[in-house]
Amino acid sequence: MLADITLGQFYPADSFVHKMDPRVKIVLLIVFIVGIFLAKNLIAFIPAVLFVILAARMSRLPVRLLIRSLKPLRFILIFTFILNIFFLQGNLPEGQEPTPVLDWWIIHLTAEGILQALLYSLRLIVLVLGSSLLTLSTSPIALTDGLEMLMTPLKVIRFPAHEIAMMMSIALRFIPTLLEEADKIMKAQTARGADFESGNILKRAKAMIPLLVPLFVSAFRRAGDLAMAMEARCYHGGEGRTRLRVLKCTWRDLWGAAAAVLMVAGCVLISEFVHII
Repeated sequence: MLADITLGQFYPADSFVHKMDPRVKIVLLIVFIVGIFLAKNLIAFIPAVLFVILAARMSRLPVRLLIRSLKPLRFILIFTFILNIFFLQGNLPEGQEPTPVLDWWIIHLTAEGILQALLYSLRLIVLVLGSSLLTLSTSPIALTDGLEMLMTPLKVIRFPAHEIAMMMSIALRFIPTLLEEADKIMKAQTARGADFESGNILKRAKAMIPLLVPLFVSAFRRAGDLAMAMEARCYHGGEGRTRLRVLKCTWRDLWGAAAAVLMVAGCVLISEFVHII
């Protein structure tokens, strides 16, 4: 399961998406999130799904990586879908009654509730895929530079843009490292007789305690080593700092922005004028 977590991983490739400006990609992700939340029915998600498919093809990312990004969330997806089925009746016009599908004891399922549950589940899936595309196609250094440049105007109100961007980048960078460390600890303890698979949820959670303690110790040790390394290299924040690569917007970024605008416009127009499902 730990190997299925792709958050913070970077997949190097020579592709259209990889060469885009990280600032533009971050803004496009925000626009993409706005677009999928503006989609009010299943058909309105077609532009968002096509946008993800196009971005995935142009980034040359393996499909297995994108699918792996969904595996850790499968329990949340199923749990959310079930809750929405039982507690949502769908967005119905005033005075219209929902269409019953199953009415037995305390179970009351409606066609509108099922469609609404599918809508929320699809929204979560597309959101995760879009976020994974950003982290898989953008190196941590480029992501840090992009975040810092986007937050630079906030320095007027003494906002620590460089420090916040650096912390977010370090956090993303160390997620795969900590997952690898956790996997090693789990295998070592399994070889000593530890059982992480059997039992109910409470028993599994209790079995994770021997895993978390050495993992936290390792994380603090790595943090200390990183702080000492940064101090040894005379790191003093973003004051007077230069960059090896200067960020520049190119025609790729204009095409990406145009595609994102068309995607949002498609979601909004379909939501307003198409009311099939």
